Amino acid sequence: MFVLGLDPGVSRCGYCVLAKRRGRAEVRALGVITTDPQLPIHVRLAELQAEVRSLLGEHPISAMAIERVLFQVNVRTAMSVGQASGVVMAEAAVSGCEVVEYSPNQVKQAVAGYGSASKEQVQTMVKTLLDLPEIPRPPDAADAAALALCHLAMEPVRHAVTIASGGRR
Repeated sequence: MFVLGLDPGVSRCGYCVLAKRRGRAEVRALGVITTDPQLPIHVRLAELQAEVRSLLGEHPISAMAIERVLFQVNVRTAMSVGQASGVVMAEAAVSGCEVVEYSPNQVKQAVAGYGSASKEQVQTMVKTLLDLPEIPRPPDAADAAALALCHLAMEPVRHAVTIASGGRR
């Protein structure tokens, strides 16, 4: 199973491709997609879309895990995160990839064992769980890795729900 974790944003979009092998998660790609803030938003969104399309084409990704946008104080930031989320989710749908949204608390619970864990605690657990030499930088990359790890951790639960519901997700 390959999963793409995405921490959406127009300026910086963290990504992490994990492969599940023999019960362990292996990093296949990890980083941040950036766009030039001087460019118009539609051009930046097109660049983001092309980069995500490339990631989806390079790896046999079966699912995209993305952070659910719940609330942000800064309306401008919320709008751009929402736009980025929409573009990447649509690209995943076109590629036939399942899209699953997780709240920040779900990610923290799955990765750090505590829904109110600090960013530093989550980043440290990402480093530990993926056996990385250091915490991924910038934080957007670590957040994307946490989303991918959350998806892998939740897979048995989603599978059980699918069975209990007679095959409907």
